[in-house]
Amino acid sequence: MSFTVLRRSFSLARGLYICAQQSFGHLLEKCSEKHIFHLLPANKCVLPPASLGAVFGMTTCVSAEVRDAPDDPLNFFIGGCTSGVLLGAKTHSAMTGTSACLGLGTLAFFIKVGKMEGWKLSGPPKL
Repeated sequence: MSFTVLRRSFSLARGLYICAQQSFGHLLEKCSEKHIFHLLPANKCVLPPASLGAVFGMTTCVSAEVRDAPDDPLNFFIGGCTSGVLLGAKTHSAMTGTSACLGLGTLAFFIKVGKMEGWKLSGPPKL
């Protein structure tokens, strides 16, 4: 993978982040104080899972490009582990980051392996 592709991936992520930040700022300017009071709890509930998903997706794609292995389950482990580290950074806890890294990375790894090998967790519903 060339440096240009990596640079474009990060500039795309940065542009999306700035766009989302400006959109939310524009929304806050238009709202009255009564409406802002109701928007802030939603911000705390929606943005952390959305950022974990965005970091997972971006890291998985960049890892696949760098390693030249698009369907490798290790890419999904790396993405899940990076999301776990972000969760640990948000909570200011190394233990939370380490355990979330291992947990989310392992979960993503086994989900990818399960899809590749056709694992079934349950059968079709009985009617």
